[in-house]
Amino acid sequence: MNYEKLTPGANFPSIQVLDKEGKTQSLVAPQQADNWTLLVVYRGVHCPICSKYLTQLQEMRSQFQDINVDIVAVSADSVEQLNTKLADVSVEFPVYAGLNKDHMRKLGLYVSQPTSDAETDHDFPEPGLFVINNDNKVQVLEIANSPFVRPDLKMLVSGLGYTRKNNYPIRGTKTI
Repeated sequence: MNYEKLTPGANFPSIQVLDKEGKTQSLVAPQQADNWTLLVVYRGVHCPICSKYLTQLQEMRSQFQDINVDIVAVSADSVEQLNTKLADVSVEFPVYAGLNKDHMRKLGLYVSQPTSDAETDHDFPEPGLFVINNDNKVQVLEIANSPFVRPDLKMLVSGLGYTRKNNYPIRGTKTI
C-alpha cells in the first residue's frame, strides 16, 4: 500500500463514516465553531487494548470538554462490529465504523491483516490520533504500527490546554 503522509498544519481531509445506526456522518464535525476535535483511530472490536483506551478517553472526557476539545473515535469495523464494541465499552462521544482503505491511506495509517478469522474479518488500521483545530488544520498527530503505542491522555489534555491557552503554534511543519 502506498502511503500519503498527512502533515502537521495540513487541512484534515473530509471523510464520511457510519454511525451505530448505519447513517453516514462526517468524521470531524465540531460541536461548537471554536472547538477542536480529538480523533482516535482504533483497531476494532477485536482489540482489548482499544477498549481500555476508549474507556480512558471517556473517563477524561470532561477534561477535554473543559478545553473545548471534542472526542471522536473510528475503526474499519462494520456497523454490527461497532455495536458489539459499544456493548462492551460505554462512552458518551461519537464512535464510528466504516473507515475504508482510501481513508486509511489519506490519514497515513499503518494497516494490518488479521492473524486469524477469530481476530476479525478485514484489514484494519493500527492506532492513530489526530487533533484537528477549529481551522480544520492538523494540530497534532501520532501514528503507530502497534496496538500498545498510544499517547498518554493526561499529558495530551495538559498539552492541548497549554496550546489553546497560549496560542502555541503547530509544531513539526518545517521541511528539510
